Amino acid sequence: MTPDDGRLSSQSWSRRGRWFLALVPLMLGGGVLFWWHASEGAEVARGTPEPEDVVGPVPDARDGTRAPAGRAGPSSSSSAEAVAAAPSLLSPEAREREARRELWQKRLERARRSLEAYVAATRYPPESRPSSEHPDEMELAEPERTRPLSVKAAEDGTSDVQLRLKQDKVFVVGNETVLFTVACEDSRREPRPCSVVSAVAHEADHMRGAGGVAGVPIPFGDDGRDGDAVAGDGMLTGRFQPSKQGFAMYSGTLRVDVRVRSGSVEDGTFFDVLYTPAPPATFTRRVRESLEGGSLDLYLSVQVRKPGRYVVSGRMDDEGGVPFASVSFNEELPEGLNEVKLSVFGKLIRDEAPTFPLVLRDVEGFLLKESGDPDRELMVTLRGPVHTTREYSLQQFSSAEWKSPERERYTEELQKDVMEAQTQLDAVLAEKHGPPQRP
Repeated sequence: MTPDDGRLSSQSWSRRGRWFLALVPLMLGGGVLFWWHASEGAEVARGTPEPEDVVGPVPDARDGTRAPAGRAGPSSSSSAEAVAAAPSLLSPEAREREARRELWQKRLERARRSLEAYVAATRYPPESRPSSEHPDEMELAEPERTRPLSVKAAEDGTSDVQLRLKQDKVFVVGNETVLFTVACEDSRREPRPCSVVSAVAHEADHMRGAGGVAGVPIPFGDDGRDGDAVAGDGMLTGRFQPSKQGFAMYSGTLRVDVRVRSGSVEDGTFFDVLYTPAPPATFTRRVRESLEGGSLDLYLSVQVRKPGRYVVSGRMDDEGGVPFASVSFNEELPEGLNEVKLSVFGKLIRDEAPTFPLVLRDVEGFLLKESGDPDRELMVTLRGPVHTTREYSLQQFSSAEWKSPERERYTEELQKDVMEAQTQLDAVLAEKHGPPQRP
């Protein structure tokens, strides 16, 4: 959730694009040294241009005289210096050819990089990824943010009070509660006097039909009760249970508007939660594991009330509690008792070499809706450890990369880009040096 935009957002997969570089002409000027590419051949490497590229007389090292335009003698250090000092050595045709060579050389390099990057990024399947890719997603969402109590007061220098805002949940289901915390501090993070003047929960303004339910006051306190951790520590805590506080039949985003005062400065802020009154499916907490096709598969038992497409995700830690991988499921499930497969890909295990046993924890899930806002109905999250695997050796897992029709199709397209650029570059070089001589 973005701190102050008032909306909850979800991630989406992006698809690759194809890049085309603009042709950049070579700029020639008096006194500028020319950098020659190695593929220009031995003549260029010695600093002597090819005969057809010369547009003025150059020294002839054989007798010290000047060779006619269009004819160059063998190279020497003196002739190379003279060539480098000449204001213009290439004919228009040669300059145009050099520009095309440079263009296709760059396109070839980029095509190769794109191919290598795609192959590397897709060596594991989308549903089994290393934790290093998205370290921020290896923990359940507990947003914490800071902002000036009053932007105006901060701008004119009359106050440096910052609000520190935190909530222990973003997604709330059924009878679950969410705790909000507010504290005031200065720029050095020293506590400042703080009080919550008012806090009201209501339907988010962007929701269709918002305003049908009256706002509900949420009390905040610092007395060590109703979720407040420590009395008198300056952290004011509000406890919100939508199912018991007027929103039992509501599904969507709820906003809690809060007004905070510190000294003579007062301003407002807010918290958002996404609420589902009744989960569409329930985890039974039963898990079975199986070593299949060189990968470790964990099957979670799920009782489905509403059939449809379900998205389930979990986190994997190694024996020492170090985050290792994220695993996910995205498939249709019928009504009734089902199993959700969370697969830890074999090559990922081989590459990362985690210490067994592995621990599956913090499993979340939701029913994806085809239309409407919100776009999902939430399942109750399984917080903490859910399953500990058996011990395995790394040799029991496959080192093969992931294969799929989609990956093969994209790889082939990227390989075509490489081959096209190589063909065009070869054609430009052939224009300069001529076709290869056959024996």
